[in-house]
Amino acid sequence: MRAFLDALPFEPDRFQLDAVTAVGEGRSVVVTAPTGSGKTVVAEAAIARAVAAGERAFYTTPIKALSNQKFGDLRGVYGDDGVGLLTGDNVINGDAAVVVMTTEVLRNMIYAASPALDDVSTVILDEVHYLQDPFRGLVWEEVIIHLPSRIQIVALSATIANAKEFTEWMQERRGAVDLIVEQRRPVPLESHYMVFDRHRDRTEVLPIFKQGDGRAKLNPQVSNLLRKGRGRRRRFSVPRRLEVVEHLSMLGLLPAIYFIFSRAGCDQAAQRVAAALTFTSDDEAQLIIAHAAARTSHLDPADLTALGYEAWVDVLRRGVGAHHAGMVPAFKETVEDLFAGGYLKVVFATETLALGINMPARTVVIERLSKFTGETHELLQPGDYTQLTGRAGRRGIDDEGTAVVLFSPHVPFDKVAAIAAAGSHPLRSGFQPTYNMAVNLIANYSRDRAEELLAASFAEFRALRRRRGLDAESARQTAELADARARAAAELGVAIEDLDEQLAEAAAVDETSLSFVQGLRPGDVIGSGDERAVVLVRGYGARPRLLLLNEEAGLRRVKPDDLPAGTSRLGAMVLPEPFLPREAIYQHEVAAELRAFRDSSDADEPIHTATDRDVSAVKWAKRLERRRRELTRVQRRSERAVGGVVDDFTRLLSLLEEWGYVDGWELTPRGERLRFVYSELDLLMTESVERGLLNSMSPQELAAVVSGFVYEPRANDEPGDWPTDHVADVGDEIARLSDELRDAEIRCKLPETRPVDPGFSEAAYYWAGGTQLPDLFDDEFAAGDFVRTCRQLLDVLRQIRDAFPALAETAAAAIRAINRGVVAAGGVE
Repeated sequence: MRAFLDALPFEPDRFQLDAVTAVGEGRSVVVTAPTGSGKTVVAEAAIARAVAAGERAFYTTPIKALSNQKFGDLRGVYGDDGVGLLTGDNVINGDAAVVVMTTEVLRNMIYAASPALDDVSTVILDEVHYLQDPFRGLVWEEVIIHLPSRIQIVALSATIANAKEFTEWMQERRGAVDLIVEQRRPVPLESHYMVFDRHRDRTEVLPIFKQGDGRAKLNPQVSNLLRKGRGRRRRFSVPRRLEVVEHLSMLGLLPAIYFIFSRAGCDQAAQRVAAALTFTSDDEAQLIIAHAAARTSHLDPADLTALGYEAWVDVLRRGVGAHHAGMVPAFKETVEDLFAGGYLKVVFATETLALGINMPARTVVIERLSKFTGETHELLQPGDYTQLTGRAGRRGIDDEGTAVVLFSPHVPFDKVAAIAAAGSHPLRSGFQPTYNMAVNLIANYSRDRAEELLAASFAEFRALRRRRGLDAESARQTAELADARARAAAELGVAIEDLDEQLAEAAAVDETSLSFVQGLRPGDVIGSGDERAVVLVRGYGARPRLLLLNEEAGLRRVKPDDLPAGTSRLGAMVLPEPFLPREAIYQHEVAAELRAFRDSSDADEPIHTATDRDVSAVKWAKRLERRRRELTRVQRRSERAVGGVVDDFTRLLSLLEEWGYVDGWELTPRGERLRFVYSELDLLMTESVERGLLNSMSPQELAAVVSGFVYEPRANDEPGDWPTDHVADVGDEIARLSDELRDAEIRCKLPETRPVDPGFSEAAYYWAGGTQLPDLFDDEFAAGDFVRTCRQLLDVLRQIRDAFPALAETAAAAIRAINRGVVAAGGVE
């Protein structure tokens, strides 16, 4: 490894030397170090060692965007032919000596006993602290447990508090593993607190810690200042976003990444700041416009219009940007390029930017130290703070990086300081046996060996603590459900004991009202009181929207809930041809006919009877049901948390045997097919196929139904509907199967599989049917969410195509129908 070290354009740090030496001697390593400290050098050394020996190296990352970035970096070293990329929806040069992939791809290779592993000598697990992710973290443990012991692992992690414990666990699994810890940042970090002082009418920025004492002691200036603000009238407030940026600019602390834990907040902040400030010259603005055009040239002009391209570029050209998961990959990658190139001075971003993407800044701003999880606000963990602020300070440019935390009346200053001072928190396991894992263990190991491997998981170290945490969560959710019921009763004006009856009555009224709306057709005249309107367009789905025109030629789009109580169908009129509802002349012509229209003698009685109170009750019913379902799931998990991972596995096997997937320690044909279904809803989806529920469907319908296995709504999303009666019938069958599976899981004391969700099915159905983005896009789905969910859908459709021959042709056609336009466009999510 001496030649590798000598070729570096800088003098390596001590931790890099220690890690590279261990790698050169063939040992696995766990390297924990702050963001930007140069952990990647260790990975590059391991890759160089493997390539020099004529062997292969795999570089795994937790997200496709990071895989794409590493793919580009490594091609710069080993050439286009020397590096491959495998991310589920991208396969490029998969037989190369160096292959970048998501961690799930490697896990799938291991379970499939892929021959591609035969000449692999090194695996890099980047961002291995992702192991604690509750939904995907088990994949890292599966890789560490099942990867052949001859293969060297280079595990790269942000700073964690229990690195020694984690390394000892890896040593038990894999033999010689060195722990390399670096606490020192390459660029020192100074944490500051920003507050707006109403008395002085100015923004104050003060160090959180006493100068010269590192992180050990609080700065008394801050405590003394905040103490003066106590009283009936608050003296201090949160600085406005524009004020923050202006103040940072005045202090010379740009460029900055400004973290806001809200996608809408990021977009609004970028637009507000760009409207008031410009950080670029005319030449720089033209370079930004040209780069954005080049980066998005593969997208259809109509799609760009639907995505708000012009408004987006108008913000960028002023040196301001937003970055979050709601943006399409091409937009995010453009922002990354421009910020790295120094053209953007401030980027408003969600926390996803903190994971691995190379975007160092002079300053990092954290607007709030609490984050809304969908149900409640939770404080950031110390490790999260360290990860976010790791972007502050550009090596070789800045003498120090600056982290700025904004004042909040809800988070005491001493709590802010405690989070900033701690630096890290313990790595916790997210390991939980799954149905797919179980059948793959049976396929690859004896029962004794499988149980031995499960007992050796990192999760087993913490199994005894599980029930205590679940009981606390159950108590919290019980209290929140009771509080939500009380708020519902208060809003609806009923006694708490009468709430359920009120909700049931409202649901019945809602059903009648929906039937009225679903029966309307273009040309129908509806009215309530003296107000009349004609239906121009009726939308699709179970709750179709209406495009209405009134007698004054006013055009509006309404939801069923927006119609006033007592609305009735007054008759029908023939709409003029050609049908041009967006043309002003056409609208006035129809309005004139509507004014002249006389109600039919057989006009229907008022049928749409849902009042605002009924609509509110229906929404409360759905919210409360979601909370009840989540509470029940937590309570069941608490009930079964009586043993370790092996006990969970034993109970899981009993269910699989009951459902015909295993016979003792042998797989049935069903079990063999389940091996190749890598989905959170693996058993539910496989059983749906095995029972023939997905047979006799068109590619468009299959895409809609399968989207239900992929899509998970955000906490505040309203429940969605299936797009057609046939798809809804299949969805209902799957829902009944889901209930059957959930009953079996409850009986076996297993985690309950979540039900399918139709929230994305209409988008999937119409997109697969050829609908263009401008006609499809709705505020309900941000562009990035749409693309990402479509790509997840494609991944599952490929699994169906490959695992179930009877559906292969339909699934392949669905893949072709989905994988087009902005979904198929370049850029890796």
